[in-house]
Amino acid sequence: MPNPNRGACGFQSSEFEQEYERPSKSELKRQMTVLQKLGEELVNEARDRVKRVPMPEDVRDAILECQLIKDHEGRRRQLQYVGKKMRTLDEEEVAAIQRTIDSWKGLSKADTAAMHAMERRRDKLLTDDKALTVLLSENPELDVQHLRTLIRNARKEQAENKPPKAYREIFQILKQIAKKQNGGKDEADEDGAEPEDDE
Repeated sequence: MPNPNRGACGFQSSEFEQEYERPSKSELKRQMTVLQKLGEELVNEARDRVKRVPMPEDVRDAILECQLIKDHEGRRRQLQYVGKKMRTLDEEEVAAIQRTIDSWKGLSKADTAAMHAMERRRDKLLTDDKALTVLLSENPELDVQHLRTLIRNARKEQAENKPPKAYREIFQILKQIAKKQNGGKDEADEDGAEPEDDE
């Protein structure tokens, strides 16, 4: 009488060979993580935005439900559920959601450019003493002593690998200046170089 295990064993080994054609476990895990993060991004968006995203009703409902949950553990469980729902979407549906999120981010490209300009200007303040003179000539209302202290402290923070408290504060001052001067205008042209004199 033939051994029933032998046949089963043969079947399993051929099934194992086909396994290689499918994505690896680590690849599947990576895809799951990407979808989980995409779901979390949607949960963190405004409800009216989420309602306009092209996606199946059950996925949208799971996301909107998650936004309402305040309890930490309940929210964590619902986020897991959102991730599970995201994994039911096909590639085209995921791509459509990603395009929508990317278009939202595109609206803030000017903000990103302005932020980078301020970061470059802050770095210039730390490396070039003339940059402070230029900043003060443009903004005479600034507290010179306070700025000098912040710059000195920021340099010290960097040298000693300390938390960037003064470094961040300089950025906040530059942000206030930009807000006041530009009223929301794109500052991408302010590339950290010394601006030309207006006089």
